[in-house]
Amino acid sequence: MATIHNLEIAERMRAIRELSDYTVEELAKRMNMSAEEYASYETGTVDIPISALYDMSNTLNVSITELLTGEQAKMHVFSVTRAGKGVAVERSSAYKYRDLAHNFADRRVSPFLVTIAPSGDEEPYHLNVHTGHEYHYCLEGAFKIKIDNTVLEIHEGDSLYFDSGHPHGMKAIGGKPANVLVVVI
Repeated sequence: MATIHNLEIAERMRAIRELSDYTVEELAKRMNMSAEEYASYETGTVDIPISALYDMSNTLNVSITELLTGEQAKMHVFSVTRAGKGVAVERSSAYKYRDLAHNFADRRVSPFLVTIAPSGDEEPYHLNVHTGHEYHYCLEGAFKIKIDNTVLEIHEGDSLYFDSGHPHGMKAIGGKPANVLVVVI
């Protein structure tokens, strides 16, 4: 499956907003952000936080799959994602996402394989905030995660569960990428 890029997601955001008969200002208000911030996501020239995608999904009652791929999920009993497959999403230089259940309709959780790019301690965390919870299981490498003002180190085999309504962001450590199973609930 092809990689979905930020600009494609931005174009879908605009199209779905327009089909839902919202102005930028109206949707931004419903998503608790400024019109300027929302409009910047629709340009595709800035990283679109996963939190904005989830807020839009919940506000307009569309699936994450529709925002990412433009298609509706079709499976209702099970969905298999083979090794190295799934919908690859590049919406940030800090993280690369692979949606592992993109074809399951009306899913209650969203599992992603997230590759976190290595970065220096001086680089800021790319923070996200969205409703729900997250579960992270470190498959390979190690990373730091900042939740509010707490920074935790997570190593291969470690897991973490947290309220994603708090600002959170990750950075790979050790000079190599980290691969993390992230389940957004």
